[in-house]
Amino acid sequence: MNRSLFALVPLVGSLLLAGCGPSAGGDCDGGGFVCQERVLALECRGGTWRELPCRGPLGCSETSEAVRCDTSNNVAGDACASSAEGTGLCRADGQAVLECRQGVLTETATCSACTVENSQVTCQP
Repeated sequence: MNRSLFALVPLVGSLLLAGCGPSAGGDCDGGGFVCQERVLALECRGGTWRELPCRGPLGCSETSEAVRCDTSNNVAGDACASSAEGTGLCRADGQAVLECRQGVLTETATCSACTVENSQVTCQP
């Protein structure tokens, strides 16, 4: 199955104020994540809220414990979470590996078949 679902660090309750919510480019303290839309999360990184696409069918969802962002349909050039640095996923068509490098998904290999099992990405030449 070609699906990557990152459980993002829980958002500190103090970041959500009544009537106000974070927005991309806005200031933030510390770290954390919040769903901005069904297909978009925000990450507090370097003091600024940053957009993270959640293009997979499960989109972005929040519980009291975590924010989850389904990145299974994300593409090269999309932003990726600090918690995903150095990890990979298969491109949606299963023909390439995408790796999170310096906050951006980068295509690192092409394959005849790409699979993910237990967070291990395998790329068949």
